[in-house]
Amino acid sequence: MPHSFRHMTLSRRRLLRSSAGGLLGLGLLGAVPSLLFSPAALAGDAWQRLEAAQQVIGDATPESDGLTLDLPHVSEDGSAVALTVGVEASLDDGDYVESIHLFAAGNPNPEVAVFHLTPLAGKPEVSTRVRLNETQQVVAVARSAEGKVWATSREVRITVSGCLMRGDDVPEALSNPRVSVPGSFTAGQPGEIRTLITHPMETGLREGDDGETLPRHIIERFKVSVDGDTAFEAELHQSVSANPYLRFHLAPERSGEAVFEWHDDTGESARETSQLNVS
Repeated sequence: MPHSFRHMTLSRRRLLRSSAGGLLGLGLLGAVPSLLFSPAALAGDAWQRLEAAQQVIGDATPESDGLTLDLPHVSEDGSAVALTVGVEASLDDGDYVESIHLFAAGNPNPEVAVFHLTPLAGKPEVSTRVRLNETQQVVAVARSAEGKVWATSREVRITVSGCLMRGDDVPEALSNPRVSVPGSFTAGQPGEIRTLITHPMETGLREGDDGETLPRHIIERFKVSVDGDTAFEAELHQSVSANPYLRFHLAPERSGEAVFEWHDDTGESARETSQLNVS
């Protein structure tokens, strides 16, 4: 490399470093070109730009530490992107995470799901699979029963849009419900529950072979109760993938029967029961 070119490159690097440092010191971070920062560094305030998230947050000042949102950085199939969201923050005695809201800022409808938790849920962590229309920010907002609020976001790069994709085989709605529960629980300690049910989760955005838009057909509500007491509920929207999968937790204090119910927007429902054995 010629000496003059090497000198110019080094000088330019020094200039960029000194310029960025000066702007940081003056509080002018927004004036620095975006190429100096990774997308992850700019993702933290995505919830501030999303009206649906702001409606959940209200006048609260959300914390970011303690709320985790795990998604792949890149997904080649936007129709089934694995996602796990959970709250790891310490809570006061008697307080618990009451709800977790998920949004996809770049989807036609940003609402993805709302998970309603109770002390019977034991652990505020949920996994599912979602549809993402394009490269975008996924946003999570959580609230505790006593009013604490957390918000965070993550960028996901999507190769093929998931809102219009579907296989050739249309599954029979609400068929083959499956539930997996631990063989035994320790009283009051969370155990992992997994559920899966066959359903097309038709978004209402896709055209059929005749060119007409197919009507929306989704599971709207999922509910788990233990001996008649609600333990966990989920409100699902079009952005949840076909054949909805949910992983969550239950923490029963004593043995009893758990009832799992799925309700779709046609008024149809499915029901499955499982015995929870507490030792």
